[in-house]
Amino acid sequence: SITGETVELLEPYLVMEDYNLETAKKVCGNVAGLCSWTQAMAYFYGINKEVLPLKANLALQEGRLAAAQTELNNAQIQLDEKQMELDQVQAMYENAMKEKQALLDDAEACRRKMNNATALIEGLGGEKLRWTTSSKNFQNQITNLVGNVLLATGFLSYSGPFNQEYRNLLLQLWKKEMGDSKIPYSNDLNLTGMLVDNATVGEWNLQGLPNDDLSIQNGIIVTKASRYPLLIDPQGQGKIWIKNKEKNNGLQVNGSFNTFYVR
Repeated sequence: SITGETVELLEPYLVMEDYNLETAKKVCGNVAGLCSWTQAMAYFYGINKEVLPLKANLALQEGRLAAAQTELNNAQIQLDEKQMELDQVQAMYENAMKEKQALLDDAEACRRKMNNATALIEGLGGEKLRWTTSSKNFQNQITNLVGNVLLATGFLSYSGPFNQEYRNLLLQLWKKEMGDSKIPYSNDLNLTGMLVDNATVGEWNLQGLPNDDLSIQNGIIVTKASRYPLLIDPQGQGKIWIKNKEKNNGLQVNGSFNTFYVR
C-alpha cells in the first residue's frame, strides 16, 4: 500500500540528522522502533519498485523456459533413441576393430619371429667362422702361455736398469733362446698390453707419468715387480708420479732427502 507520494513526503524526515534509532530511544524508547520501521519501509519501496518488473519478466521467462524444456525433453528422447542405436553400432565396430587388431598383432608377431629366426640363422652362419678363428686363437694363447709368461717374468726381473734399446735386445735374445729350446711363445707379444690395461695407463698419465713406451714400462716394473725399484730420475718425473699415485695411500715424504716411506 506504500506509494511514491508517501515516500516523497517522508523523505525530508529521513534525511534529518536526529531521525535515527538512537535519538528516538532517548526521546521515547517505547516507540523508537517505528523510526527504523519507517526507514525500512521507504528502503523496501525503492527496492520493490525495481523488483516488480523483474518478477513479471521472470514469470514470462519461466513460461518460455517451460515450453523450451518440453521441446528439449522431446528432443532428448529422440537423442536417447539414436544414441542407443549408435552405441549398438559402435559396439559392433569396436568388436570388429579388436578382432582386426588381434589379427594384425598375430601377423606382426609372426613376422618378428620369422625375421629374428632369419637373422639368427644368418648370424650363426657368420659367427661360425669367428668362433672357429677365436677358438684357434685361444688354443694358440694356451699353447704360448708358458713362453709369454716367461718373457713377462724376465722383463720384470731383469730389464729395469736398461734403456729401451737394450730391453728390446734382451727380448730378442730371450726369444732366440726359447726358440732353440722349443718353448712356444707369441711372435706378436706386446708385454705392455699383457701386464697393464689401457685404463691404468691413462690413470698413470693423469698422475704425471709420461706417455712414452719406456716410461710406461718403467711404471709396470715399479708396480708389478716384487723387489723395491730404484728410480734414476734426474728430471723428477718419477718422483712426481709416485707422489700423485700414492697420495691417498698414506705416502710420507722426507723433504730433506727425498726419501719415500709408504705405509
